[in-house]
Amino acid sequence: MTLTLLAATPIVGALVLMLLPRTAAGAGLVKAVALAVSVVTLGLALFVAFGYDTVEGGYQFVEQREWIGAIGANYALGVNGIGLTLVLLTTVLVPIVLLSAWGDRLPAGRSANAYLAWMLVLEGLAIGVFSATDVFLFYVLFEATLVPIYFLIGAYGGPGRSYAAVKFLIYNLVGGLLMLAAVVGLYVVSAQSGEASYLLSDLTGVEMSQTTERLLFLGFMAAFAIKAPLWPLHTWLPDAAGNATPATSVLMVSIIDKVGTFGMLRYCLEIFPNASEWASPVVIVLAVVSILYGALLAVGQDDIRRLIAYTSVSHFGFIILGIFVFTQTATAGATLYMFNHGLSTAALFLVTGMMIARRGSASIADFGGVQKIAPVMSGILLIAGLSSLSLPGLAPFVSEFMVLAGTFTRSITAAVFATLGIVLAAMYILIMYQRTMTGPLAPGAEGVTDLSAREVTALSPAIVLIVALGFYPQPLLDVINPAVEDTLTSVGQSDPPPRTEVAQTACEDGAAELPPSFCVTDAASGTSAPEEGGE
Repeated sequence: MTLTLLAATPIVGALVLMLLPRTAAGAGLVKAVALAVSVVTLGLALFVAFGYDTVEGGYQFVEQREWIGAIGANYALGVNGIGLTLVLLTTVLVPIVLLSAWGDRLPAGRSANAYLAWMLVLEGLAIGVFSATDVFLFYVLFEATLVPIYFLIGAYGGPGRSYAAVKFLIYNLVGGLLMLAAVVGLYVVSAQSGEASYLLSDLTGVEMSQTTERLLFLGFMAAFAIKAPLWPLHTWLPDAAGNATPATSVLMVSIIDKVGTFGMLRYCLEIFPNASEWASPVVIVLAVVSILYGALLAVGQDDIRRLIAYTSVSHFGFIILGIFVFTQTATAGATLYMFNHGLSTAALFLVTGMMIARRGSASIADFGGVQKIAPVMSGILLIAGLSSLSLPGLAPFVSEFMVLAGTFTRSITAAVFATLGIVLAAMYILIMYQRTMTGPLAPGAEGVTDLSAREVTALSPAIVLIVALGFYPQPLLDVINPAVEDTLTSVGQSDPPPRTEVAQTACEDGAAELPPSFCVTDAASGTSAPEEGGE
C-alpha cells in the first residue's frame, strides 16, 4: 500500500484545498496547506527510496489487485530504479514549485485553491504513471495527466493561453489515441497467447508476429515522441511554455514530459524489443536532429520562456539518443539526464519567471545590466544556465557525458553531431546571460529588485542538488544501473566490445568467443577487423 499512499496523498490534499475558503484573506492558509502536503509526500517518497534495495534491484513495493477482470486489467504498482528516480524527481520539485509560486499573480476571478489543487493532482497522477506496471492503468493515468496541465495553462497562463492549451491538448490526445489503438492490440495479442493480461510482466516476451510488433511499437512510440517531445512533433511545447506560468512550465517540462522518455524505456524496449531495434536508426537520427534543431532555434530566441522550451527540445534529444543506442553507459546516462534536466530546467524556468514578473516582459531586449541591482538573482541564473549547458561540476554534465560516451561505441557519426549541441548550448545560454545581466542597466529595468528570502529558499534545494550531483552522482546511479541492465537484457543488447589491438588480432585469428557481428571483412584485402562502432 506504500505506493498507493504516496500517490493518493497529494490528491487528497487537493480535495482539502478545494474545501478551504476562497478568499484573499484565506489564500495564505491555502498555500501553507499545499506546501505541507507536498512536503509530506516528499517524506513518503524518501521512505520508499531508503527502503529500496539497490543490490536486489528489480520491481519493489509491488501492489497488485484485479481491477477490470473482463479485460484483464489490474491495479498494479511497483518501482524499479528508473521509476523510483522519476518519483523522487517529482516529489522534490513540487515543494520547490509551490514555494516559488507563492506570490504568483493570478488572473481576475481565479482562486489560489484551484491553482494549487491542480498542481497537487498532477503530482499524484505523475507518481502513479511512474509506478504503474499494468499497461491499461498506465494508459489511463497517462491521459489523465493532460487534464491538470490543460487547466493550468488555459486558466492561469498568459495572453495566448487558450490557443496554447488547446494545441497542447490536441497534440497529446492524438498521441494518446494512437497508443489506445496499440493497447487494444496488446489485449488481442495477449488473449491469443493465453489469458488476456495487461501486466508488464506478462507482456514482456509475449509472442507476436514481426508486423504486429512493429505496428504496436509505432502506436506507443508516437505517443511518447509527442510527449517527450521529439522533432518534428515538438511544436506544441514552445507555445505552451511561452504562455504558462513558471510553475506550470516546470511541472510540464521537468516532470510530465519525462513520461515520454520513461515510456520508451519501460514499454517500447521491454515489450517490443525487436521493433525497438528495428526503429533505432531512425530514432537516433531524429534525436540528433532534435539536439541541433532545438539548440539552433534557442540561439535566435528573444523570448526567454521560448528559449528555455527550445533548450528542452535539444536536451530531450540527448535523452532519447541515450535510450536508443542500447548501451549500459548511454542508457544509464539518459535516465540520470532525466533527473538532472528536471532540476536544471526547473531552476532556469523559476528564476527567469521571477525576472519576468519584476520587469513585466519576457523579452531579452528589455533587460540588461540587472546584475548591478540584483546580484543574487544574477548568481542563481548563472548557475542554472551553466548547468543547462552542462558545465563540468554541475549535474547535467555527468549524464550528458555518459550519453555521448555510450553513443560513441555504437555510432561515431551520431556522437559527433550530438556533441555540436554542447557548443550551441554554450552560445544560447551565455548570450542570454550576457544580454540580460551584464553591461549598462537597460532603460525600464531600474525597478527590478533582487530575490526575496522566500524565493532564495525555494530555489536553494535545486541549486544544492545540481552542485552535489555534479560531483557525486553515484547514489542515483546505484539505483539506476540494475534497472538499466535488466531493460537492456530484455532487448537482447549488451555493450559492444572495445576496439583494441587485441580485438583486431582476435578478429584476424577468427576467435570463436567474439560475436559474429563484431568483425567485418574488408572486400578489397580480405582481412577481418572490428566493425566501426563495435557492432
